[in-house]
Amino acid sequence: MEAILLVGGRGTRLRPLTISTPKPLLPTAGAPFLAHQLARAHAAGVTRIVFATSYRAEMFEAAFGTSAHGVELTYVSEREPLGTGGAIRNAAPALTSGPDDPVLILNGDILSGHDVRAQVELHEKAGAAATLHLTKVEDPSRFGSVPTDGQGRVTAFLEKTNNPVTDQINAGCYVFRRSAIDTIPEGEVVSVERETFPGLISSGQVVMGHVEAGYWLDVGTPEAFVQGSRDLVLGRIASPAMPGEPGQRLLLDGAVVSPRAVVRGGTAVGRGAEVEGGATVEGSVLQDGAFVAEGATVRDSVVGRGARVGAGAVLDGVILGDGASVGPGNELRNGLRLWPGIALPPTAVRFSADDS
Repeated sequence: MEAILLVGGRGTRLRPLTISTPKPLLPTAGAPFLAHQLARAHAAGVTRIVFATSYRAEMFEAAFGTSAHGVELTYVSEREPLGTGGAIRNAAPALTSGPDDPVLILNGDILSGHDVRAQVELHEKAGAAATLHLTKVEDPSRFGSVPTDGQGRVTAFLEKTNNPVTDQINAGCYVFRRSAIDTIPEGEVVSVERETFPGLISSGQVVMGHVEAGYWLDVGTPEAFVQGSRDLVLGRIASPAMPGEPGQRLLLDGAVVSPRAVVRGGTAVGRGAEVEGGATVEGSVLQDGAFVAEGATVRDSVVGRGARVGAGAVLDGVILGDGASVGPGNELRNGLRLWPGIALPPTAVRFSADDS
C-alpha cells in the first residue's frame, strides 16, 4: 500500500523551534517526529510513501533519503501552498497505485495509535471513495464535528459550534480510492475537509467514518509537542522508532546525567546534553547539547539545541530556542518562549507569558 504524507506546513504555532527545523522533523522521544509515523506506517502495511513538502522541503530528503524504517520514500514539493486537498493532488502523479487501490493519507503533525489496517479494511469492504479516521473528544465544540449514519457513512462536515451534534471529529488520517484523488482540481488551493469530502458526499459517493477513540494527539502546539514526546517515552503510545525502552527517561548517546540529578516523567535527553547534580527535569525535551546547571528545575518544557539553563533557574511550561540561555535565578513560566540566541542575565525576577 502507498501513502501520501502531508508535511508542508510552516509550524508557526511551534516557533521558535520551527524557525530552522520543520515541525515534522523536530526531535520527539529521541527521533524526528516523522520517524515514529514512518515506523507505524510500515507496521500497518505501507511500503511506499510520497512526501508532500513545501516549507524547507530539502530537509526531508536530507533526513530520510530514499528509504527509512522499511518504507520506500519519494518527494514532491509545492511551489506555493495548495491546502490539504491541493497538496494531495499535487503529490498524486508520484503514486504507482492502480485506480481502485487504497492510498493512505497521513498528516505530519498527528500522533495516533489507531488501527490503520482496520480503517483500510472498512474502506475496501464498503467500496468507499474515502474513509476517515474519526476520534471522540470530550469537548467537540473546539473542533468541527463529523456525524455518521447507522451504517458508518459520513453525512456532513460541520464547523465549530457551541452545540455540536456529535462528539466525533476528524482525526486527520484518510484512505482514498486512488481514482478519487484525481477528482481534486489540479494546481488549485483546495481544502480536503471543506471542499473535497463534502463534494464527494453531495455527489453520492460513499465516504465512511472509521470511529476509534484510542490514543490521538495533534502536536501542533508547544504543550502538545511536549506531551507527545513524554507519552512516547513513557510508553503510553508505542513506537518502533524510539531508540530505547519506555520508561521515566530516555538518554541518547553522549547524554550525561549526574547521579544526584532527578530526571523523570518521560523526559528525553538529547545527544551530548548534560544535567548537573541537584537539578530536576520532569516531562521535558532536552535537545542535543542542552545544558541544565546545578539546582535548576525544568518542567514540561523544551530546551533547544545548545541552550543553557543556569544554576537555580526555574522553567515551567517554557520553550527555549536553540542557543538561548537563562542565567541563574531566573524563573520562567506559563508558555514563555525565548528566541534562539537570546540570553537572560542572572536575576531573581519571575517572567511569564502572561506578563504585559
